Amino acid sequence: MGIIKSTAAELELLPELELQALLDPDTLPQHIAIIMDGNGRWAAQRGLPRMAGHTEGIKSVREINALMMLLEWYLQMEMEALIEKGARFRAIGRVNSLPESALAWVKRVERETEHCDKLNLTVALSYGGRSEIVDAVRRLAIDVRQGRVDPDQVDESLLEGYLSTHGLPDPDLLIRTSGETRISNFLLWQLAYTEMYFTPILWPDFRRREALLALLDYQRRERRFGKTRDQIQEPLADGFGKSST
Repeated sequence: MGIIKSTAAELELLPELELQALLDPDTLPQHIAIIMDGNGRWAAQRGLPRMAGHTEGIKSVREINALMMLLEWYLQMEMEALIEKGARFRAIGRVNSLPESALAWVKRVERETEHCDKLNLTVALSYGGRSEIVDAVRRLAIDVRQGRVDPDQVDESLLEGYLSTHGLPDPDLLIRTSGETRISNFLLWQLAYTEMYFTPILWPDFRRREALLALLDYQRRERRFGKTRDQIQEPLADGFGKSST
């Protein structure tokens, strides 16, 4: 992995073009997960109306309705752009709990972009990491009960195939905006060895420059995947090579 010698504070002072020039294209993360946090605070700081408060039930209902309308609007507006860019859209979570009209658009965009293979855009809707694992275990238990799976064959790889993210690599990098430093029940299984980047920037203000800073921070790190530094640096032995990332 390339070494970025500048400190985080020094990088903050660089213009966007210089930040981009520092990127090593060979060590960019292949899979990035993002917790897009801070929308409400962004609106409140600007004296703009929030879609809802969190103390009154009726306002919560209005917020959910507004979010579902926003989801439908996004899918309608962006479907053709996703296809043009070769981006496959997938939704994970208990999507069948979505309102009928929103679910119809989710299914349509998934179907229309199924052939795309340049980029994967996976959106978590009505999602929780614990519920994803519970749902996976439930499906696996059904297969065991019906004789399709031998209990002795159950391992991490097999269980992973029952997760809603099956077929996708685990994230290399998680970005969370708004200054919160927790994962909030998001991708609990998949984030085992993910590098995490927390920024105080609120999601509506997170733009290209902030993304470049996140990528450069990622490239400063030594990924170990549960190994010690000594294990990573061990020379070739017994036909096995050292970890390269």
